[in-house]
Amino acid sequence: MSMGAYDAAEHQRREEKTSEVGANAADDDDRTQYDGDVEYDVGDADDLLAQFREIKSR
Repeated sequence: MSMGAYDAAEHQRREEKTSEVGANAADDDDRTQYDGDVEYDVGDADDLLAQFREIKSR
């Protein structure tokens, strides 16, 4: 196969390779403790909640 060639066999190989990655990917992370900070701005939280409740009640 020359460089850059892409045929049915290559397509199948790539399909199989990507199908192997999935739910098991989370198992690779064995960390039990995470370090770091999270910052967030609630901004217009009251307005957003009111809008959410209005949409939900429809």
